[in-house]
Amino acid sequence: MGKSAAMSSATATASESWPWPPAMRASAALHVAAIGAGVLVPGAWPWAIGAIVFNHALITGAGLTPRSNLLGPNVTRLPEAAAARREVAITIDDGPEPEVTPRVLDLLDAHGQRATFFCIAERVLAHPELACEIVARGHSIQNHTAQHRHNFSFLGPRGFASEIARAQDILTEVTGQRPTCFRAPAGLRNPFLEPVLHRLGLSLVSWTRRGFDTREGDPAKVMARLARNLQARDILLLHDGNAARTAEGKPVLLEVLPLLLERLRADGLRAVTLPEGMKL
Repeated sequence: MGKSAAMSSATATASESWPWPPAMRASAALHVAAIGAGVLVPGAWPWAIGAIVFNHALITGAGLTPRSNLLGPNVTRLPEAAAARREVAITIDDGPEPEVTPRVLDLLDAHGQRATFFCIAERVLAHPELACEIVARGHSIQNHTAQHRHNFSFLGPRGFASEIARAQDILTEVTGQRPTCFRAPAGLRNPFLEPVLHRLGLSLVSWTRRGFDTREGDPAKVMARLARNLQARDILLLHDGNAARTAEGKPVLLEVLPLLLERLRADGLRAVTLPEGMKL
């Protein structure tokens, strides 16, 4: 069997073996039951339609809730084994950004900590040297789509596959490392995403808490959100791309990160990459 045929076979097998989440199985059963009741029970159509509408609203709400696992597996914290290792994961989205990312790397090096960069693949194409430097310094680059489309959560299976697979290819070619984790733009998605991730061998990763640093320019407020109940296994979200600015015009990440790294040191916590932290 040729390489392409083998890959096609593996892809088909992965797709066929996708384990439907309980909520999606329940949704499918509800649709069948509602349609059956509408057809067989006189006067049941209004109730059947109402049940279907409610079900769709629930699924839509789950897609608009980044930390929800109703639509499929969703990593919001590192596994239990990371607690014994006193590990947390700092994740930094939307880069690489030439003005910000090199200074982030210097801060991480100065504190001896590691991070995961969820990169937009087209930005990696624009700044391949910077992407390679991220990896060379011991950090991880993971998949944050090819373009970071604002309508990402409205895409269907083909749209998801195109965006995510293209990003996989770009990131692998530039960095030499194939991503194993995926984060949706703004964390928003729909039921068609998980089968695509399953087929591509990617785990959906959201976060334990976020600093809202794309809209909040006050470092103290961003830090307070990240530090609230901070503990081992936490996954923290910050941004080097699209970062808000402080009153002095500085990307807020550059003010928050030193505070966060010092807090980790004081608490005896170690920031690791997601692939390292997710080891059992």
